Amino acid sequence: MSDLINVCVDAMGGDNAPGELVKGAVMAVNESDKVKVFLIGQEAAVNTELKKYTYDASRVEVINAEEVIDPNEAPVLAIRKKKDSSIVKGLELVKNKKCDAFLSAGSTGAVLVGGQIIVGRLKGVERPPLAPVIPTENGIALLIDCGANVDARSSHLVQFAKMGSVYMEHVMGIKNPRVAIVNIGMEEEKGNALVKETFPLLKNCPDINFIGSIEARDIPQGAADVIVCEAFTGNVILKMYEGVAASLINVIKKGLMSTLRSKLGALMIKPALKKTLKGFSLEDYGGAPLLGLNGLVIKTHGSSKAVEVKNSVLQVITFVEQDINGKIKEQLSSADA
Repeated sequence: MSDLINVCVDAMGGDNAPGELVKGAVMAVNESDKVKVFLIGQEAAVNTELKKYTYDASRVEVINAEEVIDPNEAPVLAIRKKKDSSIVKGLELVKNKKCDAFLSAGSTGAVLVGGQIIVGRLKGVERPPLAPVIPTENGIALLIDCGANVDARSSHLVQFAKMGSVYMEHVMGIKNPRVAIVNIGMEEEKGNALVKETFPLLKNCPDINFIGSIEARDIPQGAADVIVCEAFTGNVILKMYEGVAASLINVIKKGLMSTLRSKLGALMIKPALKKTLKGFSLEDYGGAPLLGLNGLVIKTHGSSKAVEVKNSVLQVITFVEQDINGKIKEQLSSADA
């Protein structure tokens, strides 16, 4: 039992708490015998949900936390005042090395602030970036940063590239991942002041496979494996990505249901279409890690359902087994040597 990977889950965070969070945690425990889950939240509500499922009770534990941090609350104030919240208690477990990871679908601001204040940064990390995996025509790519550091400097972006490369190679299995910086053109002299300053630093960085600039339209085609940008740009890309994907699916469905002929055709292509669209489902890739902390913190969508929660818990196994934090520290220390 001592060899289990311990993951604490914020059972009260997100639009579908506690039901989908509890369900996803149980699914993860039932799928892998390597993990133990600590569900943190209002004990009575969590236990009510647990009664619906069959699972190994020795690998699911409930930790009571009566307070909930609302997404509309000021993050810093909420972290300081709500000590009995599921987010604060979960982060404390990671800080004290009682859990290997904390997973939340709750307030993004509180998770980001709490991760830095409570868990703390790895030595040498200037700013921890939030890094979601996004689907592309050729597989997946890592968008880094998508929400943690709006006012980033060039040195931050270089670290993002290094940490993102480590994550993609050792967690996602992409050897020598291609790194690109988001720009408004392919030419080296294009871009705003931050991009112009960062480009030559990435170009001359021996630790990464830098391929140059990438325009937003080329991201879905899979032109790079690690997409580097500051958080404002990254968040706009991510939200547009999600919105366009949802709109396209709705348009396709309406078109297929528009006439009798199209409905008959829809029946024939349904299996292939379902399989194709599944490849663009974000829930299959788990949550976004906040890289560069002294422990693993994962942020999932506020609308997360059980499948995304399950996959987020399971991705912790690879993260821990591959010692990603150790590899990040090694990468950054070698650069300083």
